[in-house]
Amino acid sequence: MPGLTFLASSPRVAPGQLTWAAWETLRSADRVLAGDGEHPQLPYVRDAGVPVEIVEPDAAALVREASSGTVVWLAGPDGEEALMRAVGSLLVGMDEPPQVEVVQGAYDLPGARFLDLVAVMETLRRECPWDRKQTHASLAPYLLEEAYEVIDTIEGGDLEALREELGDVLMQVVFHSEVSADFTVDDVTEGIIEKLVRRHPHVFGDVTVADADEVNANWDKIKSAERGEDASIFHGVPMAQPALSLAAQLQRRAAKADVPEELFADDGAGADLFALVRRLREEGRDPEAELRAAARRFQERVERHQGR
Repeated sequence: MPGLTFLASSPRVAPGQLTWAAWETLRSADRVLAGDGEHPQLPYVRDAGVPVEIVEPDAAALVREASSGTVVWLAGPDGEEALMRAVGSLLVGMDEPPQVEVVQGAYDLPGARFLDLVAVMETLRRECPWDRKQTHASLAPYLLEEAYEVIDTIEGGDLEALREELGDVLMQVVFHSEVSADFTVDDVTEGIIEKLVRRHPHVFGDVTVADADEVNANWDKIKSAERGEDASIFHGVPMAQPALSLAAQLQRRAAKADVPEELFADDGAGADLFALVRRLREEGRDPEAELRAAARRFQERVERHQGR
């Protein structure tokens, strides 16, 4: 049956990895056309024995060809929406328009847009004067700021804003990877993949667990083995984090290591705060979140008082 098929494919999928329906469409066409001699699919389509002609993109010519035979147009990476719209406008005035359809020859896998982010950051690092001069040290404050903004949207319940803020954090990770001369974004992702697989033997191995508590216990054992027998129980604790969360994390590590009770004792105002953190932690409450919530309530009370 005569008609025109626009064959689209994702630029994030390796060329040649087309669906079976796409290959059937190509092999059954009277003519396969493309507007770019450098189209990434060309070598693979021709290797499969399908001849492809390179022509100028012309909506009227495509409609004429499709009125008497089956034509496939290899759409470029941008989808060539302008050409498709031009074809559509011509069909409106025809008494017997040819059939026109779009076949998606390759689909993005989940996470495929991450590749676009990497490409954008590579371009910015190469062509933007500000991005080009950044270092890990100069970017560090932005990473901290973006992380706090994520927490702010979570506590505020603004899920739409959360999506945007998570994107800002992800951008910082890719930015740091692009800045580094010692590793790439692939090294970063490979490292976290290996860590997640290693620390989830009940998912990726043959370990059996009864519940989430046992998962946590296994996680701690694996982390301890990774640190080594001579490592401090506080290895990896970021000492620059806010004081309340620092105190809570140190106490959690100490409790898991069965540190003697007397080592928790101290004198002074700081010790009082340290003891309060311990009490809240033992009650299952986050000291940092508790104080931040109190600060939010104070802000709201003051603003209401001021009529704002």
